[in-house]
Amino acid sequence: MKTRYVLLLTGFAAALAAASPMMVRAQDPASPPSDGMLRTMPHGIYQCALPGDATGKAFEVVQGEGFRIRTASSYRDDNGSGTYIMRGDMLTFTRGPKKGQQFRRVGTNQLRKLDKGAATKLLCTRLGGTR
Repeated sequence: MKTRYVLLLTGFAAALAAASPMMVRAQDPASPPSDGMLRTMPHGIYQCALPGDATGKAFEVVQGEGFRIRTASSYRDDNGSGTYIMRGDMLTFTRGPKKGQQFRRVGTNQLRKLDKGAATKLLCTRLGGTR
């Protein structure tokens, strides 16, 4: 009797394992990845800039793109405040004036802005402080 239950459970587990790849493929490919540990960014002021060139400034600050990371996965910019979620190295603003914007963490204190999943040249770097 016990052998029969073991064989039934083993067969069920094998069928479930075989069906798992099909369930993963059935997900919407346009949806954001749900894997990765939930994380937060270091608190402080993030200044966003584009690279300069060899004949002028090393970088050009982009006014209106900067923001301040605060406690409880929140942020603030010149237009108001909101929240963000960070899964793995992907940061997505979920509420507020930057809602929908995505960034990839490229360093301890740096985020690169994404546009439709592709990296842009805009780099946001933490200046320090939490004011």
